[in-house]
Amino acid sequence: MPRHVLPLLALVALAACRPETAEPPAPETPEICAAQEFRHLVGQSLDRLDIRTLPQPYRIIGPDMAVTLDYRPERLNVTHDAKRIIESIACG
Repeated sequence: MPRHVLPLLALVALAACRPETAEPPAPETPEICAAQEFRHLVGQSLDRLDIRTLPQPYRIIGPDMAVTLDYRPERLNVTHDAKRIIESIACG
């Protein structure tokens, strides 16, 4: 084995022992759409939701309903099932 290969192998081995740098935690983004104020309605009938209290913009999403896939953090999404039971309330 040539003499210059051994130091090269030692450098490769040392590089493998280098500690990984940890990713900084992602900053928490506040909910712009106020979904937290309405999450207590999850599991209840859609009839319990007073749309006059919802912040603008909002959308109510039913099963098999076509919706855009654009993410808008200020928009409140209320999703319900076929029995009109609220499944989720989230920003987007």
